[in-house]
Amino acid sequence: MITTRCKARLRAGRRDLPRVRLGYPSHVADRAVAGDKAQGRQGGGRGRRRLSVDERREELIDAALQLFSARSPEDISIDDVAAAAGASRALVYHYFGGKYELYIAALGSAAKKLSVLLEPPTEGKPMERLRISLKRYFDFVESHAAGYAALLRGGPADRSGEAGEIVDGIRQLLLDRILHSLDVEVPPPVLRITLRCWMAVVETAGLDWLENRDVPRPELELLLVDQLVAIMQTAGRHDPGTGALFERLSQEELSK
Repeated sequence: MITTRCKARLRAGRRDLPRVRLGYPSHVADRAVAGDKAQGRQGGGRGRRRLSVDERREELIDAALQLFSARSPEDISIDDVAAAAGASRALVYHYFGGKYELYIAALGSAAKKLSVLLEPPTEGKPMERLRISLKRYFDFVESHAAGYAALLRGGPADRSGEAGEIVDGIRQLLLDRILHSLDVEVPPPVLRITLRCWMAVVETAGLDWLENRDVPRPELELLLVDQLVAIMQTAGRHDPGTGALFERLSQEELSK
């Protein structure tokens, strides 16, 4: 027989069960509350918090970025994203329409966050500004690892269409920020090629560091700056304009 105490516990348990709304499992909100606690917010005793449209959309994007950072989008299904987010596949389709649209939204989200961090510093010598920009870049690499890896690893093989435009846009933004740090408006071809080669080194270093983390981040940033100095000095022997820039940067670094 079920005792009076057991009945009371069962009734209490039913009252504690979260309600399901809008066709997605009730633990979607529970995950959001758990995430809030992990970030230092106090959510105890208030029960589940209903997510806004933007919060729910961001939650799905975050789950997708985690998957796209480790595997090619071609190998990931809407069901995978729904399971990672603790949502229904219908909810994912409701917000994004399909996997490609979700992938574009995820890349766009990562690119937007990186572009904010790459806002160029306004004070200091050119190489000092470059060091600050590189530090901000690796701040993004470390704090948005999934977004960074998704930007550079995943995606269609030819990177055409919107996906290619997003990635190319970030690379062009990074090039513009470097030129701004060096006080260069229009780079000569040799300098442009040199800087793009260095950017590829930085991207590869970021991915390698995320995977291995066997070099202290400050040391890696200094190494990359020294590598830029070395390749600019070499490029200067092939192009007078780049050589003049290198000499100017060297004198400014040595001046007080």
